[in-house]
Amino acid sequence: MGIFLNPNNINFERALNSEIYIDKSELIKLTNKVVFTEQQFICVSRPRRFGKSMTADMLVAYYSKGCD
Repeated sequence: MGIFLNPNNINFERALNSEIYIDKSELIKLTNKVVFTEQQFICVSRPRRFGKSMTADMLVAYYSKGCD
């Protein structure tokens, strides 16, 4: 999955090193809690420009095996 969304985690690394970054790592805690349950599907419905792609890049960076 990481190859298609964020190859080599470049997008997440670029955002992490930028001046403005909002930490959404609590979503990792929620995702780990529900990953193998009936509630495994998480809907993130936010308006445009609210960081949905950034959050997806963060999750890919966390769960990918190629991240340092």
